[in-house]
Amino acid sequence: MNALPAFAAALLFAAAPACADYALGLGQKPLYPAGFTHFAYADPAAPKGGTFAMPLPGSFDTLNPFTLKGTPESGVSLLTLDTLMAEGGDDPFAMYGLIARDAAVAPDGLSVTFTLNPAARFHNGDPVLAADAAESFRLLTRDAAASPMWKLYWADVAAVETPAPRTLVFRFKRKNAELPLILGQLPVFSRKSYPQGLEKGGGQAPIGSGPYRLAKTESGRLAVFSRDKNYWAQNLPARRGMYNFDTVRLHYVRDNAVLAEGVKAGRYDFSQETSARAWARAYPEAALQKRGLAKAELPHSNTAGMQGFVMNQRRAALADIRVRRALILSFDFENVNSRMMYNAYRRSPSFFTNSPMAAAGLPDAAETALLAPLKQHLPEAVFTQPAPVPPKSDPVLGIRPNLIAARALLLQAGYRYRNGVLTNAKGEPLVLEFLIGNKLFERVIAKWQRDLAKIGITLNARTVDASVYQKRLDNFDFDLTTAVYGQSQSPGNEQAGYFSCAAAKTPGSRNLAGLCHPAVEALLPRFGRTADRAELTTAARALDRVLRHQYIIVPNWYTDRHRVIRRAALGVPARPPKYYTPAAWALQTWWAKVK
Repeated sequence: MNALPAFAAALLFAAAPACADYALGLGQKPLYPAGFTHFAYADPAAPKGGTFAMPLPGSFDTLNPFTLKGTPESGVSLLTLDTLMAEGGDDPFAMYGLIARDAAVAPDGLSVTFTLNPAARFHNGDPVLAADAAESFRLLTRDAAASPMWKLYWADVAAVETPAPRTLVFRFKRKNAELPLILGQLPVFSRKSYPQGLEKGGGQAPIGSGPYRLAKTESGRLAVFSRDKNYWAQNLPARRGMYNFDTVRLHYVRDNAVLAEGVKAGRYDFSQETSARAWARAYPEAALQKRGLAKAELPHSNTAGMQGFVMNQRRAALADIRVRRALILSFDFENVNSRMMYNAYRRSPSFFTNSPMAAAGLPDAAETALLAPLKQHLPEAVFTQPAPVPPKSDPVLGIRPNLIAARALLLQAGYRYRNGVLTNAKGEPLVLEFLIGNKLFERVIAKWQRDLAKIGITLNARTVDASVYQKRLDNFDFDLTTAVYGQSQSPGNEQAGYFSCAAAKTPGSRNLAGLCHPAVEALLPRFGRTADRAELTTAARALDRVLRHQYIIVPNWYTDRHRVIRRAALGVPARPPKYYTPAAWALQTWWAKVK
């Protein structure tokens, strides 16, 4: 469940299957019972007031968070819009009432009905009606200018009906256990927002009903949000004790060094640092303390998913699995981690890293039963060898043995090594381009360039600004780039957006690898259509195993700590949610200690 994150009908828990209830659970009862007053990680006594300033890397050129065109401002979707239902950070298998006061799944599992809260109001004063939610869904899934992510995510919806002003019904093409819950993630905006469609709506922000209003922006550099003091949902259980700052300022900074200097100068109340080098060297604690700031490493239980250098199989050279394996062999993670990243990271072995859903060893009986009918599409190694893990450099010889193995694979693929250059049968050199959207990767790529040159491959690095980078990704106009396959605790329909043949053919989708594989296609329907945790885990492990045998990505790294710098005077709840990102936790539940 991860368009947002991921969840589900046959075993949805409600008071009775056809009765409306305050929450929907996937295969188990929601963690929070009926009548709960607030999420345990929020403090209902937290005071309102003060300002929260945070830097974000990059810039933005549109306030419309839904279009494929442009780089959207982040706060509009996070702060000004409400969804039909709300997720609890401790409970990834449930959704709780928000705009929808309650929800009911039909006994046959082929529809869900949401009843909207009469108190829900947009920022223009209009009531939130079923027609607004239906139009939000239509624009996200049918408008040509919308990101294709939404259409893929909710692909099993057959029809939307509004039989009463505050009654919203979604009918399904087939049973899909998580679909009622991920429909609860629908961001609802006024139908007055884009009367002529998303494209003609330009870059304007939608009219939302969330806890904040957009107060002002400064051309790609700043977005300021003001708390709606009459926020209609502020006393609902899913919102009590949350969104406490009167003003939120999001500062967009293109240069990482400039961002770090701003943090040290005390311009911000909170910052997350993703660079291990910067964390170790750029923030002397004595200097931070003078500004009233503190460093902290926050443990988390999040599924790490997979970050890596994705190889675009739409390119002829990268369509050959032997070339992809050679590229994986040639990346010297151990050297990069020790020399550039202070040994702060672990290698990502799986598309479900840091999760029980990661494949390990040989397939067990349940996995084998799932994979056996697909045997004709899979290498024998899927059944006879442990799930592949990233290669390691030799402690003494370094990357050299791996480069020798990589060259052998390239020779098998028909390449020849002459005068220091690797050429194909036509005499054409193997030249690849790495598209960089974040300068933090430049040093890492430079090391990889040097190692690839040793086996005759030319890797050209090209750093572009955010808007160009996004446009090229949307058009699949790259050879290699950095990709993040984020995963929730309950993977679902979003897997099709990552790995399906349909997504591979859809510009703007998240299938950057261009993967279209029959075994993967056969496994994808397993996600979202079961509420049984064991079945879902087996499906995830089987998919992970198949993907890893396809060698679609050069695995990067992960950490089970969030590195943050925060204003020491800020109020912080006693504990974070079990699953969280630090910026969202801070924005949602921290507070200013108002004097």
